[in-house]
Amino acid sequence: MESPIEQTSTTQTSLKPKQKFEGKVMKTSLQGAIIDIGEKVPGFLHISQVVNVVAPDAVVKNLEDIIKVGDSVNVWVRRVLKDHVELTMREPLALEWREIAPDMVLHGKVVRLEAFGAFVELGAERPGLVHVSELSHNYVRVPSEVVKVGDEVDVKVLEVDKRKKQIKLSMKALQEAPEAEEIEVKRPARKGKAKQEVEVEVPAEEVIPDPTFMEIALRQAMDRAEKRKPQISNRVKRAKDVDTDQDDIFDRTLKGKQIKD
Repeated sequence: MESPIEQTSTTQTSLKPKQKFEGKVMKTSLQGAIIDIGEKVPGFLHISQVVNVVAPDAVVKNLEDIIKVGDSVNVWVRRVLKDHVELTMREPLALEWREIAPDMVLHGKVVRLEAFGAFVELGAERPGLVHVSELSHNYVRVPSEVVKVGDEVDVKVLEVDKRKKQIKLSMKALQEAPEAEEIEVKRPARKGKAKQEVEVEVPAEEVIPDPTFMEIALRQAMDRAEKRKPQISNRVKRAKDVDTDQDDIFDRTLKGKQIKD
């Protein structure tokens, strides 16, 4: 694992980590190259810090495939030691993880928008995220209502997760909080859901108390009885017709018997 750029000695030179130089390759070896950067102390570029411009992520195995004696190269100071300066061809981050802390105020550029927030480039290994709820004190439906890609913004660091390499930011933390009654709320009604009802104060004399359980049950029974009235009437009528027919048959039967007797 490569060591971070840091100053580890009290050398007499004014060199500082992350300083950029255009140096000249003086000598090469299997381990690296000696680079003249115009300072009293020599600069050493280890082979692990050599970058192939064509394939920046490729591992360099043969130094002379990339640089040769007499070449001019852009290098940055990694560490300042007593007898030499360690160099790198990898441009250092403007902001190291160890340098980022909560409550820091940073300046960055919006590089990407998502439904959940805006990503802001700070010069760190990864952009930080301003969640949509941290863009403004007012309600924000989508980030594009507040910012667009390319905007330069000031942000405050809320949280740094070095393990997950996440930086949580806020823009509203740097804005003056409005009075409670001035906060603008524009929550659109969602499809398929009823809009929020506005509570209206009803005068006491117009308030109708909720029916009791017994009243509800009685009302339901009365409604069912009302609906069944036609059916009951038809049944009674049919029953009367049957009784009438039976009475006629019985009368005819008695009369016939009396005649025979």
